[in-house]
Amino acid sequence: MNLGYDGKIAVLDLGDDENRFSPDFLDEFDAHLDEVVGGSAQGLVTTAAGKFYTNGLDLDWLMAHGDQTPWYVNRVQVLLARMLALPVPTAAALPGHAFGAGAMLALAHDFRVMRADRGFFCFPEVDIRIPFTPGMAALIQAKLTPQAAVASMTTGRRFGGRDAEAIGIVDATAPEGAVAAAAVGMLKPLDGKDRGTLGAIKNTMFAQVVATLTNS
Repeated sequence: MNLGYDGKIAVLDLGDDENRFSPDFLDEFDAHLDEVVGGSAQGLVTTAAGKFYTNGLDLDWLMAHGDQTPWYVNRVQVLLARMLALPVPTAAALPGHAFGAGAMLALAHDFRVMRADRGFFCFPEVDIRIPFTPGMAALIQAKLTPQAAVASMTTGRRFGGRDAEAIGIVDATAPEGAVAAAAVGMLKPLDGKDRGTLGAIKNTMFAQVVATLTNS
């Protein structure tokens, strides 16, 4: 994981593997968010270097630490809640696959850009027999239309970039190699937003979702 800057926009590269949410991954992500919020960045773009944005939950770690499942799920949800209400403009740049909790992380951003010709956005929970937690369902339903929520949550459908844009899951698509730049371009016009005000607005907008994510 690496944090760099494009002008005043922080760009967090999650890595070049599946970028699953191991406890170490979550800790490192949080540390980078601390740096962004504690510094002078005017926005945050998250992206990845490989064919995955992130595949979400670290199922191998969960299988090896089943007794820690409630702690782990809460840890993931706290990060999603933090991202949702982060007091700077945010955009997820998806150069490839975003599955499960990884797709939820993308939705927790203010905006999303996806590669047009490759990669899928997918909630596979219905097919892998893992129901959504109340917090995760609340997050998805807060960000998507009812039609898009049903289409993505109940079917396990894999949305390519153009289909995801058409149904409103992502805000835009871009060619290979241009996804992160497009996401940065979305945030640059938002330069100078007061963090206190923006954070208060997001916390008000998503108060019920944040409460459900952090209390479940």
